Amino acid sequence: MPIPRRFVPLIVLAYAGLLNACSTAGGARAAADDENDPFETLNRGVFAFNEGFDKHIVKPVAQAYDAVLHDDLKAIVTRVFTNLSMPTVVINDLLQGKLQQTGQDTARFVINSTLGFAGMFDAAVDFGLPANEEDFGQTLGVWGVADGPYLVLPIIGPKNMRDGLGWVVDQFTYPLNYIDDKTVLWGGYVVDVVDRRANFLPSDKVLEQAAGDDKYLFVREAYRQRRRNLIYDGNPPKEEFVFDEPAAPASADPKR
Repeated sequence: MPIPRRFVPLIVLAYAGLLNACSTAGGARAAADDENDPFETLNRGVFAFNEGFDKHIVKPVAQAYDAVLHDDLKAIVTRVFTNLSMPTVVINDLLQGKLQQTGQDTARFVINSTLGFAGMFDAAVDFGLPANEEDFGQTLGVWGVADGPYLVLPIIGPKNMRDGLGWVVDQFTYPLNYIDDKTVLWGGYVVDVVDRRANFLPSDKVLEQAAGDDKYLFVREAYRQRRRNLIYDGNPPKEEFVFDEPAAPASADPKR
């Protein structure tokens, strides 16, 4: 199936990060690195760029958005974009074999799209239908696909190889991407990003304090733990640690 032209900017952006990472493998640490971060040097550079982009562009816009819009209106915007993500959730419910959750999330999407006026109101809560979060990266994880190397993509942020490819696939199930009017399309992207960033503003100081001297490492481990939790629906198996056997004492010299 040919890739719709409206998806090209998104896919190019994702693959640019993947290809740039792979192209620097020779100068990076070995892929067998204990932390599975063979592209750390490149990742730290992209992370610094993303931090600067956020500090000088995204965060100030999000702060203005947060100051101007009433809390109720911001909540409506968040709910609308959450509802737009539901087709992706439903499809990945099905791919993971979660049949009951597939039915619940389908009902949630239908109810909120109709009674909830295109997701502006969470009418599904009154029917006892909680929100779930599924994506194709999680589906690949459930299918047994390994994380792959950790990556930091420009603008998009932290991913691993599996989740980066999953993110590209998910663009085909996101309804906003099928809007032909480019003004509405890109306007939707911008509002979604700004709204997400505004929702995260209260956590900024906590993150800075918790991150300590190396924010890159903190974000990397937080990302990994969160993705692991999502794949196992909040009940990840305990990780097994292999300890090296102590060296056997040297045998006594028989000649003594």
